[in-house]
Amino acid sequence: MKQGGGTSAQVDMTQGSLWDKILLFAVPVAVTAILQQLYNTADIAVAGRLVGTNAEAGIGNNAPVIALIVSLFQGISLGANVTIATAIGAGEHKHVHDAVHTAVLLSLVAGAACALLTQVFVSPLMAALGVPAEVMSDAVSYLRIYLLGLPVIFLYDFEAAILRSVGDTWSPLRALAVSSALNLVLDLIAAGPLALGTAGLAIATVVGNAVAAAILMHHLIHKDTDIRLDLHDLRFDRWALRRIVSIGLPAGIQSSLFSVANIVIQGAINSFGPIVIAGGSASASLEAIDYYIINAFGQAATTFIGQNNGAGKQDRCNRTLHLTLTESFLVCGSIIASIIIFGRGLIGIFNPDPAVIDAGYTRVCFIVGAHLFSILIENFSGYLRGYGISLPPAVWTFCSVVVVRLAYVWFLFPMHHTYEFLLAVYPITLGLNALGLIVLAARTHTRLNSSS
Repeated sequence: MKQGGGTSAQVDMTQGSLWDKILLFAVPVAVTAILQQLYNTADIAVAGRLVGTNAEAGIGNNAPVIALIVSLFQGISLGANVTIATAIGAGEHKHVHDAVHTAVLLSLVAGAACALLTQVFVSPLMAALGVPAEVMSDAVSYLRIYLLGLPVIFLYDFEAAILRSVGDTWSPLRALAVSSALNLVLDLIAAGPLALGTAGLAIATVVGNAVAAAILMHHLIHKDTDIRLDLHDLRFDRWALRRIVSIGLPAGIQSSLFSVANIVIQGAINSFGPIVIAGGSASASLEAIDYYIINAFGQAATTFIGQNNGAGKQDRCNRTLHLTLTESFLVCGSIIASIIIFGRGLIGIFNPDPAVIDAGYTRVCFIVGAHLFSILIENFSGYLRGYGISLPPAVWTFCSVVVVRLAYVWFLFPMHHTYEFLLAVYPITLGLNALGLIVLAARTHTRLNSSS
């Protein structure tokens, strides 16, 4: 199979050194994810500066809801990544072709269905979350428009997963760099001269995502490798669809389970008023930047292990896990420390109100500090997904995150109604989740090595 396709961005994962290739893979994935987060960050910053605190709080209040939907389908796109990467490692060219076209069609169909179905639940969901009356209008208008853009958002995620399966992490980055710049310009125009408020900011985000998806579509159509996209071949292949969903759906559920619990926590946060909501919105942007860098190493583990497992190279799978853990602790540990040290100044970029800064920094200390556990979670989850093991991590995440967080918020928080006590649920549950995933990965490692 050709590995070139006219670009030197692709990485041969089954031969040669690993540590440098993992970095070459992870860094563009991290930067791409940060640029994706900057869509929301730009919206929040522009809203806080040009529209008002209520608009900023309204957009920030949507973050857990958006994360729930997007993380579900980003997880499913990982199923496409593993399926294609494993087929490439095994030299199964037809399976690669079938999985590529199934993945693209799945993203469009699922995106369109979600865009329409979710409109029904926007207002009831905002009411159930206890969104303050002064924030409600901005929250609803932003979310409705954002959800209509789900087809292009999902399409980009699946296109990026396809390219990453062959080690091409630079093409998604370049596409998103263009669309992020466009989004920022459109944000400033929408909130400034046009005075469209949060609706204008949501429109800018959808347009930016559509441009990114179109760029990657053009790139895939003109590839000369097995991942080349032919629009006439778009159809569901039963084998590919079953494998993508069987790996990706549990992975997506695992990721979205955090968001399910966070939606409930967001409802509790709303009880502290717009100032705390706005501070949380600014903090969440910093948290996401740090988390997506951590997640990039997890994706590297998934993709490298997927290809090497397909090629039957168990030793390289084990070395991949060791290296992704080491590199992510070095890189992400430094970033965690930097965010905590400079957190107040960073939050002030979003909103100069001292009360907002105080609320945001309190959240930063609890959640960003707990991301040390997230490093373990993402790497061991990535290790398991690389072998196509997605269901056990999802079940454990449900038990250790959703059940514990809900019990904490419903039973303990009412007895200790402080912001700090509420935020303590994050390090507690992330620690539990990490411990269980380490045990699952250790058992998998023992079983695989004993059978080889």
